[in-house]
Amino acid sequence: MGFFDKLKEGLGKTRQNIANGLDELFGTYERIDEYFYEDLEEVLVLADVGADATKKIIRRMKEKVYEENIRDQAGAKNALIESLAESLRGIDTAEEDPDERKVLLVIGVNGVGKTTSIGKLAMNYKNQGKKVILAAADTFRAGAREQLEIWAERCGCDIIGHPEGADPAAVVYDAVSAFEGKQADILICDTAGRLHNKKNLMDELAKINRIFEKKLPGIRKEVLLVLDATTGQNALSQVREFKQVCDPDGIILTKMDGSAKGGIVIAIAEEFKIPVKYIGVGEHAEDLQKFSAEDFLKAIFFSEEDGQ
Repeated sequence: MGFFDKLKEGLGKTRQNIANGLDELFGTYERIDEYFYEDLEEVLVLADVGADATKKIIRRMKEKVYEENIRDQAGAKNALIESLAESLRGIDTAEEDPDERKVLLVIGVNGVGKTTSIGKLAMNYKNQGKKVILAAADTFRAGAREQLEIWAERCGCDIIGHPEGADPAAVVYDAVSAFEGKQADILICDTAGRLHNKKNLMDELAKINRIFEKKLPGIRKEVLLVLDATTGQNALSQVREFKQVCDPDGIILTKMDGSAKGGIVIAIAEEFKIPVKYIGVGEHAEDLQKFSAEDFLKAIFFSEEDGQ
């Protein structure tokens, strides 16, 4: 199965929820009027696109329908998809330099699939021939280090960790030393799962960043925020909370295969404009896929009969 087919299969519940709801809506209304837009708003909100994002999407769609004097259902559907594409514009991930060394600092509340995502990222980088080091710096969650050790063994990469309750910055310091000493390509740090105490979290991240600035001044660093798609609008709340502590460079959206509300991607894009780096559409490492706005929309809205 190719990447796009896996994506389409993984987004099956979202596709059924959004696309089927829209097909029923477009099949019900013979004309595009305010009643149609009210029902369209309900379909999008129920798919977790979010009330604010939905209003913007429908406003843009209305403008296009009016300007182009669209009267048929096919034209209206295209106007909707173009408006959705506008929401997603700018959150695609830029092509990476395959030879670039970098550090990934992965944050997210407990239970979102943070450590599993790190393991999948490590596996994907190893499959590209990269030398990867993992830092088990989420030292306050019971079993976090052990979970990461399983992934390290599975993908054959080194892991740096300290006993539970240790200073996360100390773990990162040792991991950075190993990263430089072994001339590794990728350092992935698992940390920051305690959003309930923002002051401590802010201090922790500041200490870690000082280590990066002092010891790795020329290495690219990214902060990736992991969110669980099945939590819907709560994911938006987590973005807002974490943005008070740091500025994420990108988002990993997990468990998309288990959610019928994949419209949360659109809500995140519309409100925050933070690049969505990866989406998880299955259990295997290869099911953590780089996000593509174009492929995302195709996987939801187009069928084989559309020639897409």
